[in-house]
Amino acid sequence: MQETLAVALQGLVKRFGTKVAVNNVHLEIPQGTCYGLVGPNGAGKTTTLSMLTGMLRPDMGNAYVFGQDVWSDTAAAKRQLGIMPEADQLFNRLTGLQLLVYSGMLRGMKRDVATERAHDLLQAFDLQGDASKLVVDYSAGMTKKIALATAMIHAPKILVLDEPFESVDPVSSANIRDILQTYVRAGGTVIVSSHVMGLVEKICTHVAVIAHGQVLASGTVAQVADGMDLEERFFSLVGGRHESQGFAWLGGVGEQPVQDEAAQDESGFESTQNVPAQNAVQQ
Repeated sequence: MQETLAVALQGLVKRFGTKVAVNNVHLEIPQGTCYGLVGPNGAGKTTTLSMLTGMLRPDMGNAYVFGQDVWSDTAAAKRQLGIMPEADQLFNRLTGLQLLVYSGMLRGMKRDVATERAHDLLQAFDLQGDASKLVVDYSAGMTKKIALATAMIHAPKILVLDEPFESVDPVSSANIRDILQTYVRAGGTVIVSSHVMGLVEKICTHVAVIAHGQVLASGTVAQVADGMDLEERFFSLVGGRHESQGFAWLGGVGEQPVQDEAAQDESGFESTQNVPAQNAVQQ
C-alpha cells in the first residue's frame, strides 16, 4: 500500500545574489510522521521551510502539500499548515488568551470555538496561570510555548516548527513532546527543524540531513543512522569536526605572565616603587 505524502519537495533552488542557499532539494514527507530536518547553521533548513510554507518563492522547483502546489494556490496550501512564528512576529501587546483567540479567528474560527480551544491549549502548555498576562512580559520559554499554541489552534494537518524546544525548560519540553506525539498518532504530520541530534532521535520517526543547501541523506531515523549513533552519522555526513587543540594558558594551567616592572596599582597609576628617588614626591 502506497503511503500518502503530506509534503513533496521537487528540485527546490533558492539563490541570494551569488550564494546558493538551497540547491536542488528533493524530499518526500509521509503523512503521520514526525520528520526532522537537521543540519549545521547556514545549511538551508529555514530557507527550505520558507519555500514550503509559501513565505519565500523558489527560483526553481515545486513544493506540494497533500498534492496541492503551494505556489499555484498559496492560500489553499496554507490552510493545511500550522507555522510556528518567531517571537518578534507575535502580537505581544495582547495577553496569552487574547493572542490565541485572535489567531483562531484569523483562521476563520468563530470566537466561542477559538476561546474554547485557547483554554485547552493554555492548560496543555501549562500557561493557564498566565493567560491574562501580556505576551511581552512572558519569559523566553513561555513565548516559545505560546507561539507553538498559535500554530495549533486551527487544527492543521501539518505543523512546521523551527527550533521549537529552544529556551524551553525540561519539564515543558517533555510536555510539548507528548503533545506532538499525540498529534502524530492522530494522523497529523510534524516537520521539525533542529540541530540537536538527541532531540531529533527522541521524537522523530524520519530525518533528513541537510548541508550546503543539499539533502545528504533522508529516510527513517534507523535508515539514516545506518547502524551508527545518529550524531556520529551526522558528523560523518557533514564533516567539520576536528580534535580540540586545547590552550595551555586557559584554565590556569599555563605559566602566569610576568608582571611588567612598571607595575600599575589598582587605580591604574604607575607605581612609584621603581621610580628614581629624585623623581619621587618629597615628603
